[in-house]
Amino acid sequence: MWKLRNWWQLSKRMTLLLLMIGVSLVALIFNNQQLYQQPVGRIEHAAVVNREKATDQFNNVDYQFKQRLRIKVLNGRYRGKTIAAVNTYTKSGGMDQRYRVGQHVLLSQITGKSQRLTGNVTGLKRDSAVVALCLVVLLLLIGLLGRKGLNAFFTAILNIGLFFVAIKVDLQTQAQEMVVIFASVAFLMALMTLLITFGWGRQTWASLLATTVGVGIAVFIFLLVSTLTGEKGLYYEAMQYVTQNYRLLYICEVIIGCLGAVMDEASDILATQFAIKDLRPHVKWHTLFLAGRDVGKTVMGPLANVLLMIFLFSTLTNAVLMLRNGNSWGYIFRMAMSLGVAQSLVSGIGIVMTVPIISAIAGYYLARK
Repeated sequence: MWKLRNWWQLSKRMTLLLLMIGVSLVALIFNNQQLYQQPVGRIEHAAVVNREKATDQFNNVDYQFKQRLRIKVLNGRYRGKTIAAVNTYTKSGGMDQRYRVGQHVLLSQITGKSQRLTGNVTGLKRDSAVVALCLVVLLLLIGLLGRKGLNAFFTAILNIGLFFVAIKVDLQTQAQEMVVIFASVAFLMALMTLLITFGWGRQTWASLLATTVGVGIAVFIFLLVSTLTGEKGLYYEAMQYVTQNYRLLYICEVIIGCLGAVMDEASDILATQFAIKDLRPHVKWHTLFLAGRDVGKTVMGPLANVLLMIFLFSTLTNAVLMLRNGNSWGYIFRMAMSLGVAQSLVSGIGIVMTVPIISAIAGYYLARK
């Protein structure tokens, strides 16, 4: 009871400290316009001056609005000046949005004389909202999990950084070694995550080995089946706005997507086997293997279903749009969902293959220890 009270007091103090720092940080970022090279403005007045009804050949109805905006520039050459801008948006808001008084926006193409300036709005300034959301996540993690929550947040930031580095290197090398780059980054993500979570020890290396082998087998099976079937049913042209090799980029997606689920499952199995070893120091390999397999059988179903739902529902907006434009379910599945389903199946293979691998490796090591 004393330990619980002591932990709660420490977590509460840390949470309050981070809350004060976070609120100050959000306030600073909300007013950091001077750090931007692009002009930033605050909307002083917004009025809708026109409204039109639009109907297409499939009887889809939408409404288009025209806004007149008066914006005060907050930085740069025109700081303190007021400009006029026009914004056209639709009620559906698929590719545009309505602006409101008080919002901070990014500006471009400011022209005209000092008393009659005009410009274009390119989008909202969202950095303060992103920082505020990150602060909420960090406070919840630390408040509920303490140091482990802080480690989890730091791991996420580190993995995002590694991912952006991979993209930068890929662009600089003109995608010559795309798969090698992202496979290496996936390995580093797994290594850093496990080191931060478990520390430097056999548990980390066993989990890393099982994760690498599980992802490797899943990707190998995908490549083998794709080769034997001539990649029938995989419509890479559905990958929008891609200027690099579709197939190689999709393989990179498969590797990164499979990594998280496999590593999560391996960590669960390892934690259970190590706990059993602590309680029963003379436990046999067969017992540890069966325990790990039982844990894997319990978590593999939810993990596979979560991945399937993520991949499928990420295409929901496109599917609805295609349905409203008269496309059949078969065409929608081929062009909007087939790649996501294939990716979830590959991840499912990795999840299933990891169970016996990690159970055998960790069980063998712990039984000999």
